Amino acid sequence: MVISTKDFCINGLTYAVRSAVIKDAKDLSELRLQIDGETENLDRERGEAFIDVTGFEQIITTDTVSPRNLFLVAVAHNRIVGFSRCEGTYLKRFSHKVEVGVCVLKDFWGYGTVAPLVKTFF
Repeated sequence: MVISTKDFCINGLTYAVRSAVIKDAKDLSELRLQIDGETENLDRERGEAFIDVTGFEQIITTDTVSPRNLFLVAVAHNRIVGFSRCEGTYLKRFSHKVEVGVCVLKDFWGYGTVAPLVKTFF
């Protein structure tokens, strides 16, 4: 699924939330590795379950065409500072369920970047 870009200005930070595109794959691979090392609040440590550029390209491609998936990035100062992904299932009995994950660089905590990433899903 793809959404239109939405701009936000919250707590003095101007940023955009948009769907991930293939050219984001390299940045997302590096960003995820960095974010994993910045907090203990995620399910993995730095380097665990590493996703390379090709892996992100595949995820973005799948999520772009899937009506049950959505992959968003938050862009500030011309760089990706966070991302969020919603993954649904094709099982009819579980079609009401999704898995949502949100990651934001520590330097951008407290600016309200998480709320627009999540609200876009619901």
